[in-house]
Amino acid sequence: MKNIRKKVLFVCSEMNPFLNTSNISDIARMVPQAIQDNNNEVRIMVPRFGVINERRNKLHEVVRLSGMNISIDDNDNPLTIKVASIPGTKMQVYFLDNEDYFHRKFVFTDENDQYFTDNDERTIFFCKGALETVKKLGWYPDIIHCQGWMTSLIPVYLKTLYKDEPVFRSARVVYSVFSHENHGDLGPDFRRKASLNAISDDDLHSYGAGELSNLHIGAMKHADAVVKCGESLHPEVEKHLEKLCDKPLLLHEEEELANKYLNFYESVMGSEN
Repeated sequence: MKNIRKKVLFVCSEMNPFLNTSNISDIARMVPQAIQDNNNEVRIMVPRFGVINERRNKLHEVVRLSGMNISIDDNDNPLTIKVASIPGTKMQVYFLDNEDYFHRKFVFTDENDQYFTDNDERTIFFCKGALETVKKLGWYPDIIHCQGWMTSLIPVYLKTLYKDEPVFRSARVVYSVFSHENHGDLGPDFRRKASLNAISDDDLHSYGAGELSNLHIGAMKHADAVVKCGESLHPEVEKHLEKLCDKPLLLHEEEELANKYLNFYESVMGSEN
């Protein structure tokens, strides 16, 4: 199959060299580079966690993209967009920022290793904010590749809230599930908040009560394809993954990275080519 030039949006919870707390950051760094180096157009979006040093990483605000508000539980939360280049590359990364949600000394847990009680809203803010930013860019992606549980709402949002948006009409969504993201939860109110008063409970039912394992299951259900990164998935996640026989599945391997991912994206887009 001949590879065609693609527009690929990567939405990641973290990325080297800006933040490195897990293997997500390494994979989120390698895959976009491999795709762009093969004559494809790439955009990358990550949260601007407070532990990311703005001065050292040379982040600066993109005024034309900032100024949006993301409403959660009828509260308007301002979204600021910043950008930085990855050293030694031609890749730019968009950082989604909000003072209340992200300006902290820790990422997901506090100094006592307890999950922040508003991780649910931080996740909703990031997922909806990423899609709103793409709309404002006026950029039409072919593939939207979500990496990490913090991106898990994007597949269901694309199939519900954003299904009629012109910029997403032809997009296919891929979700990467990682082996270490098995424990923790976003609280019993997560699903209600995530509905944004517009999505039915049936569409969000697979997300359970906000357990990270169910976030993976919900994302895989609504995604068009899945990438498995690592071997030791949560048993329920693994069981659900085995049932997805009708969806393209890629096992992440670093060998021949570009060819494997590009051919995988081709298979995901196959219904349109």
